[in-house]
Amino acid sequence: MAGYASPAAGQETVKPPAAVSAASLKSGPKDPAASITAVAGVSLSPTATSTTRAIAASDPQAVQATANLCGSGYYLQYAEQLPDERRWGTLFTYQRNEAPFNSCAIFDNNLGTTKYMKLKLCPNDLSKPCSVDEGNFSQYAGPVRVTDGLCAQVTAIMKNSKTSTTALINRQFHVPPCN
Repeated sequence: MAGYASPAAGQETVKPPAAVSAASLKSGPKDPAASITAVAGVSLSPTATSTTRAIAASDPQAVQATANLCGSGYYLQYAEQLPDERRWGTLFTYQRNEAPFNSCAIFDNNLGTTKYMKLKLCPNDLSKPCSVDEGNFSQYAGPVRVTDGLCAQVTAIMKNSKTSTTALINRQFHVPPCN
């Protein structure tokens, strides 16, 4: 995961990846604050899925690098390998677990070659604008951020070129948890 941009002023610096043990991925007591675990110094949301936790444990460097791009105070909310276990891209969403629940997304290009990528993050409130990053990227698209991002809608597209009619990845969903 080399090649990530240096953190912007005010963002945390990247620390060396920490070892992840199976015990560190287990939920703690029923208190949500106590159940937040960390991978490579990045906190995971108490509502992070077991798949998200497994992806984080398998690639702590990517979790750390993408979290650094979002900035401090964010928890890893969701991670998904796209389009499937082939992992041409990995989508990471981070959230601040306090009102107004700001959300941040990064779409990691795992192919090592430049592809057209589009990452769109839309708040659950349709009256508020979406945040979009698109272009030809060899590393990642994003970060994109929205305020009031609880249950935000994410669209991640990867194609060989912008004009290509076939998408390598075309994923749209609402970031959990949603009611």
